[in-house]
Parts: sequence; structure tokens; C-alpha cells
Amino acid sequence: MSRVPAGRSVEVRVPASSANLGPGFDSIGLALGLWDHYVVTTSDTPGLLIEVTGEGAVDVPTDERHLVHATMQHTWRILGVEPPPGLRLVAANGVPHGRGLGSSATAIVAGVVAAQALSLGVAEGSYAVWPAAGEAVPVDLGLATDVSSRLEGHPDNASASVLGGLTVSWMPDGSGLDRGDRTVTAHIDLHPDVDVVVFVPETQLATRTARAVLPETVPLAAAAAGAGRAALLVHALTADPSHLHAATRDWLHQEARRPSYPATMELVDLLRSQGRAAVVSGAGPSVLVLTTREAAAAVQAGHLASHWERLSPSVPLHGATVHAR
Repeated sequence: MSRVPAGRSVEVRVPASSANLGPGFDSIGLALGLWDHYVVTTSDTPGLLIEVTGEGAVDVPTDERHLVHATMQHTWRILGVEPPPGLRLVAANGVPHGRGLGSSATAIVAGVVAAQALSLGVAEGSYAVWPAAGEAVPVDLGLATDVSSRLEGHPDNASASVLGGLTVSWMPDGSGLDRGDRTVTAHIDLHPDVDVVVFVPETQLATRTARAVLPETVPLAAAAAGAGRAALLVHALTADPSHLHAATRDWLHQEARRPSYPATMELVDLLRSQGRAAVVSGAGPSVLVLTTREAAAAVQAGHLASHWERLSPSVPLHGATVHAR
């Protein structure tokens, strides 16, 4: 087994993401212009050094349990290469943790693309010429989407962080022509007038907690209504934003989770009563509003504003990037 060379260093940037967007449960994702930034350097000196600043700096582990590091190790096993003896990871986190903005997917994506980049040419048995400082390091974005989605457990956040913009993802079910073992993602052109506003609370909510309250089954009528609105949502985001309010109506998950984040649903209810296309961002508790560039400034939390941080992150049309250092 070939080893990842010492002396390589990469700079990785990965955007946040919002998943579901109302009815697109576990399938539709949207990148958000909040970024995690990492510098990863290999060394011949054994050991692991992790430095973290920014969001979650006091909470995340700085040993082998760090999600970026653990994901890199997993990816190297998939690639069939041996990790370097030493590794330094410097993280500057810009994505809020535990707020439904894809922070875990962001870290996982960073680990996958960093591991791919640092092992450039190694799996093939030929040590490729290392790019000059500042040059992009090639990675397989399809592999990044698939590995990240499997580790995350669902593809919506991961695909948006890998590719940027708007994504719709699914897993082949193995029947007929729909075969394969990789996550499949459609990267869709977002309508140029679509904009986003995000309201972030101080409180956190673990995704596993939010998912634990979801029912095993839903009524047929709810499933049919959700399917129709999910289809309308793609149309609204790509062709006609005037349908965004109707397109973001959800029957599958938000109401079931209302007891888990009552303040979130209070803000969603308020904004929707004003005609805003407000949804729970991912598993919550942040609130995402899909709007237009012209209307974005008017999207406000009203009398609830003191409890929420209002962000206007925009939607980056590219996702994860890796450059040599």
C-alpha cells in the first residue's frame, strides 16, 4: 500500500447548506455562503495536531475524533492508500454548529476532498507532480458526494456543500435500469432572482434528536401533497420564484418536530402568514426564507427579532474547493 507523501499542504473551503427546503425531505439541498476553512498539512513526524477557531471551537474534539480527521482516515481506506505519519489540521469554522445549516456535512465534505487531494497520484502508484501554491488540486466530486452522503446518512446537505447551488439527490433502488451503488445528484441552475435570508437562534438542536420524533409512516394524502409541492419547489427555484410560498408547504416533517423547536415554528408561522416562503432549515432550529433579491431586505423577524440573528449569506454557485499551499 502506497503512503500519502509528507510535505503536502492543501487549503480547503466548504460552504454551509440548507436541506429539505420544506417538502424536499432528504433530497433537495441548497448551498449557503457561510464557509468553513481548513489547512491540512502532511508530515514525516508522527502525531496529530488540530487547531480550531470560530464556530464550535470550544466544543469540537481536537484529537482523532475530530470529524474532518476521522473522515480523512475513512477516505484513505476507501482509496487504498496509507495515511502519512503526521498530520496538522487548522480549522477556521464559519458554519454555526447544531443549527440546521449542515455543519457536520461541511466537515465531512472537507475531510473527503482533503484526503483525495493529499493522495493525488498515490493510489495509481505514481506520485503526480504536486501543483504550485495557489493552484487547484483535482478531486473526484462524484466520489466526494457519494462518500460524504453515506457518512452523513442522507445526501441533501452533502451534495450542496460539494457542488454548490441547488441540488437534488437520490440513491438508485437497484431495480430495472435504476441500478448502481453511488449517490446520484442533479446539479440544477438556480433562478438568478432567488435569494435567501437565514434566521439563526442561540439554541442548538442535534439532528438525531430532530429525526427521532418523525413518524415511521405518513398518510397517503400527505405523501401525495408533499410530492406535488416538491415538484413545484424545483420549478419555483429554477423558473418562477412567484410560486415559492406555495412550493415550500410541508406535510412530512416540520409539524412532527414542532414540539422540538416551538420558537422556530413560531417564526415560521409568522413569516408564512406574511406571505414569506419560510421553512425550517434542515433539522432546525434555524429558519430559512427563500425569496427574491428585490424582496430580501423586507424579510424581517418582526417582534421576534431579538431572539434571532439575521443573516444574508447568498447562494454560492460553486461548492468545495481545494488548492495547494
